[in-house]
Formats: sequence, C-alpha cells, structure tokens
Amino acid sequence: MTRVLIADDDDVVRDVVRRYLERDGLDVSIAHDGTEALRLLGSQRIDVAVLDVMMPGPDGLSLCRSLRRRGDNHGYGVPVILLTALGEEEDRIAGLEAGADDYLTKPFSPRELALRVRSVLRRSPSASGVLPMDIKAGDLTVSTAARTVSVQGKLISLTNREFDLLLFFLTHSDSVYTREDLLKQVWQWDFGDLSTVTVHVKRLRSKLGGRHRVQTVWGRGYMWVSEGATSGQPDADG
Repeated sequence: MTRVLIADDDDVVRDVVRRYLERDGLDVSIAHDGTEALRLLGSQRIDVAVLDVMMPGPDGLSLCRSLRRRGDNHGYGVPVILLTALGEEEDRIAGLEAGADDYLTKPFSPRELALRVRSVLRRSPSASGVLPMDIKAGDLTVSTAARTVSVQGKLISLTNREFDLLLFFLTHSDSVYTREDLLKQVWQWDFGDLSTVTVHVKRLRSKLGGRHRVQTVWGRGYMWVSEGATSGQPDADG
C-alpha cells in the first residue's frame, strides 16, 4: 500500500489530513516533530512526505534537503510536499529551492492536500502514459522506465518534478512554452504560483550544467533546442 508520512506538530492538522488520506485508500504514518519524522524516513518505505516547515526538531526544509542529499528512490528522492504558514514569495521559493515537489500555505483545504498528494503519486512511468524508452541528447541520457538521468554516464539526482519537467522538454523540443503552459502540462494545475516553474527551471539548469540548458525566450517562455536528440525503441514489455 502507498504510504504517506505526515510530519506536523499541530494535532488537528495531523488528524484531519490523516483521515482524508486514509479515506483515499492511502496508508499514513504520523510524526509529531522533525526528529520522529527523520526516524520514520530512515525505517519505513515512504512514498510521499508531507512536512511542516516550522515544526520542532529538524524542520521541513532541513528534512527536505537531507532527503535530496541522500538521493534514494532511483536517485531523485522521496517526493516532498511542504506545509508552511509563511506566505511570502521568498519563503515559498526557499522551499522549492530546498527540493520540494510542491507546497501548501496554511490554512489550507485538507482535500486540496489530498489532491496534491495524488498528483505527486501520478508522476510514475505507469501513470504517465509514456512508453518506457531511453532518450538521448548528446551526452545526456534519460531512462523513462527507471526515471533516471545521466550526463556523460554520471547519474544526476533529480526530484520527481524536475524529472517530469526535463522529460516534457525533451519530448516537446523546439517549441516555446510559457510558465502557465508548463504549470498546466507538467504540474497539471490550471492555476498556481508561477515562481514554482521558475525555480524548477533554475534547478534543472544547474543540475544538468554545460550546454544541457533550457533556453529562455525573453517575453515568451522556455524551450529546449534539440541537438540531434534520438529516442530508443520502447521496451518489449511496453
């Protein structure tokens, strides 16, 4: 069963969110603070971590950074949704730059959180509708089956959203997409904070390095310019 970790020092938040997620058929582990969350992350298989930014012990940002450094789960880490009472843009950007896949600002709708969890869980090869294959662009190789990325044979650790963003660019190269387009196509949101897209593009560029960079088309959006990109044959089972 899919397991979601909820780490928050607010008893009401934990209880309400747990009931919503369990109603959706998900298994839920509860942590009252960052220390307990760290223990559960080290002892259980966690499919999605919902972390409060301001909880005692290691806070949500620290735990998120730790997960990204650990780079398990095929190199791109456990998906993280941050809960924050801080509504300023710089605070939200700090969470995204720490490697969070998503965030919600308190107070929030528990149902919206449940939907966000489902959205993160859908980011898998079986749910994406993409046939398993290897995509090569220069010395960049992407495996959609294993959801791994390597440059010159070296594995690059990407979050789920970063991987999805890269895959979208590679399969929609030479076309310009606005931040609104990307929010809808990659995040599957009809509206939201556009800085989410900006930060993820920045992180993707930094991790890929060199000439493997998404280009900015000023006043319009972003695009990936293909340089002899090729796709391998789908796996026999695909």
